[in-house]
Amino acid sequence: MTKTVNATKRLLSERGESNAASMASDVIENYNTLDDEQKAQYFHYLAEKFNPSAADVLSAAQIYADDPSADNLVWLMKVSEAPRQELLRRLNRAPGGTHMIINMRQQLLKLLPKKPELKAVDADMQHLLNSWFNPGFLKMHQVDWKSPAHILEKIIQHEAVHEIDGWDDLRRRLQPDRRCFAFFHPQLQDEPLIFVEVALLPDIPESIAPLVDKKSAPVEQNQYKCAIFYSISNCQPGLRGVSMGNFLIKRVADSLKKEFPSLKTFCTLSPIPGFIDWLHGGADLPLEQLKPAVIERYKEAIKLFNLKDKSWSDRLQDGWHPERASAKEKEALLALCSIYLMHYSPKRGGNSVAKFHLGNGAKLHRINWSADLSKKGIKQSAGLMVNYLYDLDKVEDNHERFVNGEVIYSRAVSQLI
Repeated sequence: MTKTVNATKRLLSERGESNAASMASDVIENYNTLDDEQKAQYFHYLAEKFNPSAADVLSAAQIYADDPSADNLVWLMKVSEAPRQELLRRLNRAPGGTHMIINMRQQLLKLLPKKPELKAVDADMQHLLNSWFNPGFLKMHQVDWKSPAHILEKIIQHEAVHEIDGWDDLRRRLQPDRRCFAFFHPQLQDEPLIFVEVALLPDIPESIAPLVDKKSAPVEQNQYKCAIFYSISNCQPGLRGVSMGNFLIKRVADSLKKEFPSLKTFCTLSPIPGFIDWLHGGADLPLEQLKPAVIERYKEAIKLFNLKDKSWSDRLQDGWHPERASAKEKEALLALCSIYLMHYSPKRGGNSVAKFHLGNGAKLHRINWSADLSKKGIKQSAGLMVNYLYDLDKVEDNHERFVNGEVIYSRAVSQLI
């Protein structure tokens, strides 16, 4: 690791300011020779040796407190910035530097759960990546069957919601009644950052199987009434936490609306990862905030599915399946899911997919029974899926209300409780 450390010191020296590209390439070359343990040591080196001076920060803060002038604020901001950020900016000047930093952060994110002392390094990386991958710099392109093979291969590789079963499956997902759009960055022109898959349909779907059936017949264009976002996948793990998906969905909706004026409805068909885990965890919910009737319904449903006595995995091994569930089980699970999404989504630890769409201005429109009968779907959400509705005229208002802790939901969802 000594060579990497020395190369890093040279890059951040005064000489490194004018020779950043070549010296940054030297850092990248040496870093790529490190094994995983050595990379962890290098991150510790960055965490320990490239912090701002506590004395300088304290002094500048006191000066600004005594005289809050613009000059004193600028000085406080300057001394508060970790030298790591300048190191990363110089590293970014090298050919492939942006990709290198993304890969470094991917490695760093794997370490964070057991090494929280590296959080400041991650915060600096994410801060800069948020600026460099601002949606204003991103280009949206449609991915179709004529796209370069290496782009299509990456779509197959990174599909994270509904696995693509080879080239025939991908071909169906790129037919005229389907769309795939991706964001690209000028520094990573051949690397899709995030992509969304869309189905153009006559109605809002209640299940995923017809949408991902590679043998299904394409829908005629004169039947397009609804644009259904049924999958969104990140291609770059190192960009986790860098907001792009919400902007992509809105740009896609605007693009489709111009292409097909007949489209009146923009909606998702979304999974509910974590729902069963939430039930297993005792369904921690601030009951005091709920109406008495909702609390009573919640307690009845929880009692019916007492997972402390028999786990969800045990029930599945015993043959439980949505299509064989009793009416009481169906009602209980739908009630619990509606409570989970309506009242728990704004809370810390709430459903990640719900947070994404509701925070993006969508409305909780409908919860669908037997919507995902795959093993994964039954295991994580009892086969339930959700339609989040995007009313393009109301997304800003819905976003503000969700930020303030309010979930906008339909009457159909509230009636499940």
